[in-house]
Amino acid sequence: MRCPFCGEQDTKVIDSRLANEGDSVRRRRECTTCSERFTTFEAAELILPRVVKGNGAREPFDEDKLKGGMQRALEKRPVSVENVESAVNHIKHELQSRGDREVNSREIGSLVMEELRKLDEVAFVRFASVYRDFQDVSEFREEIERLERVLPPDVKEKQLSFLDQEKSPSDKKRSK
Repeated sequence: MRCPFCGEQDTKVIDSRLANEGDSVRRRRECTTCSERFTTFEAAELILPRVVKGNGAREPFDEDKLKGGMQRALEKRPVSVENVESAVNHIKHELQSRGDREVNSREIGSLVMEELRKLDEVAFVRFASVYRDFQDVSEFREEIERLERVLPPDVKEKQLSFLDQEKSPSDKKRSK
């Protein structure tokens, strides 16, 4: 690794640690010529599958596009950036582990909905309304009712209520 300070080719590793949940390695290096220290990160370069759009067009997987769609659904919702990053990483890992060269955009949409369902009910319904192309209020109502039936109680407990309902005892504790 070339020294970013003096350009010398010879540097030595003085410390290595796992980073990003074990997906990369952080290395502290020292230049043998100028003795400056710097950090490098090493990660496996895995190829994500190409995305097959609804019209048949194929395009490279775009992490920024994925993250942008999720962030639009999560706009003004109490979900941390770290949780969004974790959800995006989970989707990428799922796509990489399949080993497919191509993936349908609908499959990616389904993975996004799974992650949003875990993060926030409102964001899930926002995304679902676009993804499933809801045409009227009854389709929203059906999706909300289905969500309330299938969402595990521990996940429901962590999220803000979708509709203004009478506060449960756990909601009252949170508001104090």
